[in-house]
Amino acid sequence: MSTTIPWRSWLLLGALSLLLFLITASTFSSLGVVLPAMIKEQGWAFGPAFLGFTFLGAFCGGSSKLPAMLIRKIGVRGTIIAGSAVMVAGFACLAASPGLAVYLIGTALLGVGYQMMALIPGTHVLSMLFKKRALPFGIYFTIGSLGGVVGPWMAVSGMQMAHGGWRPYWWAQAIAAVLVGALCAALVGGRAWLEAAAVETDKAVAEDIQAAPVNAQVYRTATDWTVKEAVATPQFWVILAAYFAHLLGGVTAVSLAPTHFSEIGVASAVAVTAISLESLMQVAARMGGGLLGDRVDPRWLLAGAQGMMAVGLLSLTHATSWPVMMLFAVGVGVGFGLTVLAVSILLLNYYGRKNNLEIFSLVCLVGAVSALGPVIGGLMRDRLGGFAPTFQLFSAVIGVIFVAALFMRPPRKATQVEPVAEPVPDMLQDAA
Repeated sequence: MSTTIPWRSWLLLGALSLLLFLITASTFSSLGVVLPAMIKEQGWAFGPAFLGFTFLGAFCGGSSKLPAMLIRKIGVRGTIIAGSAVMVAGFACLAASPGLAVYLIGTALLGVGYQMMALIPGTHVLSMLFKKRALPFGIYFTIGSLGGVVGPWMAVSGMQMAHGGWRPYWWAQAIAAVLVGALCAALVGGRAWLEAAAVETDKAVAEDIQAAPVNAQVYRTATDWTVKEAVATPQFWVILAAYFAHLLGGVTAVSLAPTHFSEIGVASAVAVTAISLESLMQVAARMGGGLLGDRVDPRWLLAGAQGMMAVGLLSLTHATSWPVMMLFAVGVGVGFGLTVLAVSILLLNYYGRKNNLEIFSLVCLVGAVSALGPVIGGLMRDRLGGFAPTFQLFSAVIGVIFVAALFMRPPRKATQVEPVAEPVPDMLQDAA
């Protein structure tokens, strides 16, 4: 990478990380805290009110193709500005909500705006700026996941400052979305700067691959795949399944765990501690994965994440003692935290950067389906009398994906030349 732009790359990484932190904290992590006050004042029923969570998750996953299309047409800067506008509209609907319909429209807009401002533009820009992506991706996802830890406290503090009012809190989030969105849009620059940076990055990656065609620790393709070519490989479907499973298992566990703990006799204070530890483990896993991702094959990170998620969900079925609850917190937390990082790196390593925007957005589409996890858990609870069968079922599904990830190998095009191996010490030095 050219020595004339690294400072701006790292500054932009900080701004994008702040953006992911803010919108994670103010949407998914704040809504559950603020919603009871909204329900009490507006007189809503709990069922329709909690439908806002489903709207938020479903529209976030279902709109993942939109950012890719906008980035190709109006650039990253234009997409972030448009995303800020959608986020402000969503927060405004919540803040000014006269009834349930406007509130639900607001949660849908927040889901779309989240996708336009968060993972897809962020990972796209970082892949253009950094030759070794695991560390910047790790920083990006780590700071973003901290939003999940800080968000509830931010909501509580904001409502206390407003003397219990929830409308000022949503207006404050709208203002914050404008400010941070404007900062990112200013730093990301126009297409010319990003394209010049991407040329330098691609050149550096190609030089590394030429120097060490087979890397014992990290495999990176020298050929860009089209979306059609990528989708035709079994590796793509293993990665897609892993992304789907981590959302399905993680969202379901966190959504149902409080009620499940109550039903199996766990004290509420103990349950909250275990769930908070799970969130902290996500943060630790993403930072640790960022440090390791350029030194070990990310396939092992993905397989390990799926294995730990399966164990964590299985342990949740009978988590009545501290050791078993810690196994749940560590397993689900590390599994959830590592998967999205490993998926992001593997897609770049296997299919190249040129079409990663469309390939990654295609993977993100399954987020809409994973929002059904808590609904499935509720239906199974009604029929079977508990949540344990749901956790066992999802654990078994993730276990199958764990085995598939273990045996997965990098895809190769029919015309791709088999590279010649390098001595292991040289490869380790290249990966360091």
